[in-house]
Amino acid sequence: MMQRPAVTPSDIRAYLTENPKLRARDAADALGISEAQLVAAQVGHGITRIAAHPDRIIPAAERLGQVMALTRVNACVHEKIGEYGNYHPGDHAAMTLTENIDLRIFPSHWVHAFAVETASEQGARRSLQIFDAAGDAVHKIHLREGSNHDAWADIVADLAVADQSDVQQVEDRKPVEGPKSRADKVDVLRTEWAKLTDTHQFLRLCSRLKMNRLGAYRIAGAPWVRRLDPDAADVMLQTVQEAGIEVMIFVGNRGCIQIHTGPIHDLRPMGPWQNVMDPGFNLHLRRDKVAEIWAVEKPTQRGPAVSVEAFDAEGGLIFQVFGVGKEGRDSRHDWGRIVDGLPSLQEVPA
Repeated sequence: MMQRPAVTPSDIRAYLTENPKLRARDAADALGISEAQLVAAQVGHGITRIAAHPDRIIPAAERLGQVMALTRVNACVHEKIGEYGNYHPGDHAAMTLTENIDLRIFPSHWVHAFAVETASEQGARRSLQIFDAAGDAVHKIHLREGSNHDAWADIVADLAVADQSDVQQVEDRKPVEGPKSRADKVDVLRTEWAKLTDTHQFLRLCSRLKMNRLGAYRIAGAPWVRRLDPDAADVMLQTVQEAGIEVMIFVGNRGCIQIHTGPIHDLRPMGPWQNVMDPGFNLHLRRDKVAEIWAVEKPTQRGPAVSVEAFDAEGGLIFQVFGVGKEGRDSRHDWGRIVDGLPSLQEVPA
C-alpha cells in the first residue's frame, strides 16, 4: 500500500492555487499522485469525506434531480445528463436505470468518496466523486444549475464519515490485463461461440478457456470477428450521425459502466479528440489512443448482437457500441450495414 504522498496536503493546495485552471486529473499526474490524494488534500477546504458505497451514494444522488453523470477510462470520457433512480443493489453488481442514466455498478471498487464544493465565477460547483482503492476515479456526479442545490447540505451531512483526514492512502494500481489467448483451444472457442444465446455468456466462455475478451478476438476469426482499421472509430461515429440511427455506447472502468442509448447529432473533432457534444450526452474520445478496434458478432436468442469494440495499447477496453435492439426502437439492421462497411485493417506485406 502506498503511504503518505511525497508532497504534503499543503503542497498540493498551494499547487492548485497556483494552477487554478488545471483539471484535477492533470494536476494529480503533474504531482505524481492519484486523483483521490489530490482531492483528499482539500478536505476541510470545501471538500468532505463521505461514505463510498453505492447503496449510500445512489439514493443520495436521486435527491439531487437533474445532474451530469461522468464515467471515464484513460482514452474516453462518457457524460450523461439526467436523473438517478430505479436503483437495484447487489453485492457483486448493482444497477441504476432511468431514461437517461444507465449504470452497471461494481460496489467492491467504490472505496473512497468525497463531496466536492469549489467556487467559480458562475457560483458554487458541486459534485460527488468516487474513487477505487488505487485512487482512480470510478464515477462522478456533477450538479447543474437546475439541480436541487437545496438538498446539498443535508446530503453531505448524511453521508459524511468520521475520518476527515486530508491524507489519503492508496493501493498500487493493478495493471491492465493484456490479451490472453489459447491457440490450442481455438476450435473449442469457435464451437462454443456458435452456441451462445446471450452476450453475457461470452465472458464466462473466455474464463472457462483461460482467455480474455481481446485474446479471444485475436484468434476467433470469421465469421465472428473482423479487425478494423483504427480510423474505423471515426468512420463509425460519422456514419451513425449521418444515418440518424440509435446506438448504445458503453464506456466503463472496473467500478462502473455507463451507457448512452440514442442517436449522435453533433460531432466536433479537436486535435487528437473526437467529441460528441449533444445536449444530453457528451463523449470525448482520444483517437490516437485506439490501438485495436474489432467488429464482433455474438449469436443471441433475439438474433446476432453486432458490436464495434476499441482497445488501447495495453489491451484495456475503451468502448463498445451496439445497435439498439429494444422493441419499437430496433436499429440493429441499419447498424449491421454500417459495421459491414467499416474499413478492415490492411495487413502489411512482409
